[in-house]
Amino acid sequence: MKEPSIVLAGGGTAGHISPMVSIGEALRRKDSSARVLMIGSDEGMETRLVPAAGYPLRTIAKVPMPRRPSPDMLAFPGRFRRAVRAAERILREEEADVVVGVGGYVCTPVYLAARKVGIPVIVHEANTTPGLANRVGNRFSAFTGVAFEGTALKRAQWVGMPMDRRISQLKRSEARDEARTRLGLDPERPTLVVTGGSSGALSLNRAIGSTIEELTGTGAQVLHLTGMDKQVRDDSGHVVKRFHYHQREYLDGMADAYAAADLIVARAGAATVCEVAAVGLPAVFVPLPIGNGEQERNARDLVDAGGALLVKDEHFSEEWIRRNILPLLEEPELLATMQRQSSQRGITDADDRMAEAAMEAIQR
Repeated sequence: MKEPSIVLAGGGTAGHISPMVSIGEALRRKDSSARVLMIGSDEGMETRLVPAAGYPLRTIAKVPMPRRPSPDMLAFPGRFRRAVRAAERILREEEADVVVGVGGYVCTPVYLAARKVGIPVIVHEANTTPGLANRVGNRFSAFTGVAFEGTALKRAQWVGMPMDRRISQLKRSEARDEARTRLGLDPERPTLVVTGGSSGALSLNRAIGSTIEELTGTGAQVLHLTGMDKQVRDDSGHVVKRFHYHQREYLDGMADAYAAADLIVARAGAATVCEVAAVGLPAVFVPLPIGNGEQERNARDLVDAGGALLVKDEHFSEEWIRRNILPLLEEPELLATMQRQSSQRGITDADDRMAEAAMEAIQR
C-alpha cells in the first residue's frame, strides 16, 4: 500500500502559511509515512517559510481576479486556465490523494484542478468573512473547517485555528517565570504586552508611548513590540528608555510573549484572536482601521464572551487607556475573569482536526 500523498495549498501571507504548516505537522504526526507537499506562488512569503519548515514547495502563477476593467481583465481567463493546468500537472505528478487548502490566490486553481482529477478537497477558512478561493472550494469540499463559529460557509464545522503547538499547548502559569526571564522582564511584576503585529502599528505605539509613566505606575511592566523602525522616541529622536518599559522591534515567535503577559494589546488578525483564546490570555483588540471590517468581526465573539475588550483604532487614545487598561492592571480579579472567559472559547487542537479530516477523505 502506497504512502498517503497530501498536497496543501495556500500562501501569500503568514496568516495562510502558518496554519498550512501546522496542518502539515499534524499530518506527519498522524502518519509518519505520509508525503506532504505544499503549493504556493513564487511571490509570497511561502518561498521562504515553507522550505524553512522542512516541506517541499512547488509554485504556480498567482492570478488575482481584476476588480475593474483593464487589460489584465482580458488576459485573466487565459492566465487562469494555465494556472489550473499547472496545478493539475502537480497533482498528477505527486499522485495526490487529497488537497487541503487554506485560502489565497493559488487555492482557486488548485481546488478546480483537484475536482477535475477527482481528488477530494478539504478547506480551512481562517476569517469570519470567507475569501473567494475558499467560497469556491467549499462548494464541493469533502470537509470545510472554520476558525470562527458562524463563518458563512455551507456545511462548515467550527474547528478553530491550526497554530504552532508551542502556542496551542502552552501552559501560561507554568511557563510565565521562565518566559519573563528570557525576555529580560521581572518575573514578579504584572505584565502588559503590546504588539501591532510583525510590521508594527504607529497609532498603538503613539498611544502607549504617551502613557508609559501611568502604565508602569500601576506596578506593571510593559513589553512593547513596536515593529521595525517604529520605536517610541522622545522629542530629541532618541529611543525611549524607562524603568519597567521594554521596547523590542520584533520577537521571533510569540509563545514567550503570551506566557509572560497578563494582558495583551494587539490587532485583531484571525491568528492573534484564536491564539490568545487558546492560551487564555485577556486581550484588548484594536482592529486594523482599513479593509472591510474583518478584524472587528474576528474579535467580536471573544469580546461578547467577556474575554477581551474592543476599541476602534481612532479611539485608542491616552484617555481610553486611562479609563480601560489602567483599571485592569490594578485589579487582578478583573483579569482573572477575562482569562476564564477567554479560555472557554479557545480551541487547541484545530491542526489535528484538519489532519484527521484529510486522512478520512483519503480512506473513503
